[in-house]
Amino acid sequence: MSHSLGIVIESLVALLLLITIAYCMLLNSRLKRLKADEHSLKATIAELITATEIAERAIGGLKHTVRDVNENLGDQLTAAAQISQQLKKQLAEGDNIVRRLSRIAIAARPGGEPEPEPEPEFEPAASKVPPRTLAAAAQAFSERRRANGLAA
Repeated sequence: MSHSLGIVIESLVALLLLITIAYCMLLNSRLKRLKADEHSLKATIAELITATEIAERAIGGLKHTVRDVNENLGDQLTAAAQISQQLKKQLAEGDNIVRRLSRIAIAARPGGEPEPEPEPEFEPAASKVPPRTLAAAAQAFSERRRANGLAA
């Protein structure tokens, strides 16, 4: 009986060793897959870092461009506001000149009585600019052309 008990115990130990070997082989295959996943994950992380660096440089460039555009746009808006004020002044001066000229022309008429201005029979829809403003703009344009040395 002691001899058969020894064989049973040794058989049980052998069986447990076989189960341990099978489990070690299963763990080995799982570790290999984990190692492969680790390499692919490292490659993905490296690509992500590269893409992030490229995006950060692009964002920096866009911020610089936006800053430049804001500065240029601010300068252009300031210049446009100044030109607009100058044009308003010139239009007001031109309107005053036209009024004075019309008063002079009315006073120079032999009858002394001012004639009412005839209303235009046909006014194109595109022409919504008052005639005095149009005349003042034409006068300012011709003066500017003369100032630049170009005869109008």
